[in-house]
Amino acid sequence: MENQANPPAPPFETHAFSLPVRCHYLLHVPPHPHDLLFLALHGYGMNARTMLELALQALGPNQLVASLQAPNQFYLQQSPAGSQIGYNWGTRDHGAASIRLHHEMVRHVRSELENRFQIPAVRTILIGFSQPVGYNYRFAATCPAEIGGVIGICGGVPKDFETGDYTRVSAALVHIARQEDEFFPPSVTADYERKLRTRAADVEFHLLPGSHRFPSKAGQVIEPWLKRVFRAAASVEPQP
Repeated sequence: MENQANPPAPPFETHAFSLPVRCHYLLHVPPHPHDLLFLALHGYGMNARTMLELALQALGPNQLVASLQAPNQFYLQQSPAGSQIGYNWGTRDHGAASIRLHHEMVRHVRSELENRFQIPAVRTILIGFSQPVGYNYRFAATCPAEIGGVIGICGGVPKDFETGDYTRVSAALVHIARQEDEFFPPSVTADYERKLRTRAADVEFHLLPGSHRFPSKAGQVIEPWLKRVFRAAASVEPQP
């Protein structure tokens, strides 16, 4: 007698629930900081320490910089010496939840540091590399009163930025792309300035030579932008 195929299992249920997430950030407090606050967000697979070092190279040592660590961790590689861990801001399968958590983290850190240093939202600047760039643009278009500027480096503009449920962006935006970027090539980034201007009045776009890496000459773009928008210098040190 032939075995009959097992009947299909009934449809399963999907449930979701929320729990508190432990988040953290690193803070660089110079002896005599300018009256600006930078919130730095690292790229996929990186960590807060690496991003803090990169941000200080671009901004100079006299800036107040908080480097937020992404909430999701994973193993980058395994070796006899141990496993290296990287962090990321989310995936497409849980896009809405990842965006919401990013926004909550940024708001929390910004508010906490505003209370400590008396630096208002209009003088707070998001600086992101790669993955969080799109999250940061969404934040500026969702919570315009919470941020004064956004620096996007080697990242993307959200696909729904022009058509999504966003408001006008009051923050000044500066986007730095790279000519040999393998993830965001010039054929893609060439339209970024136009897309950003559909929401924001103050937009700068710069295309620098190099691949998908944090540019060593980012400070040469950021310093005059800070002077123009915030009338503050970045005190950028010469790059080796």
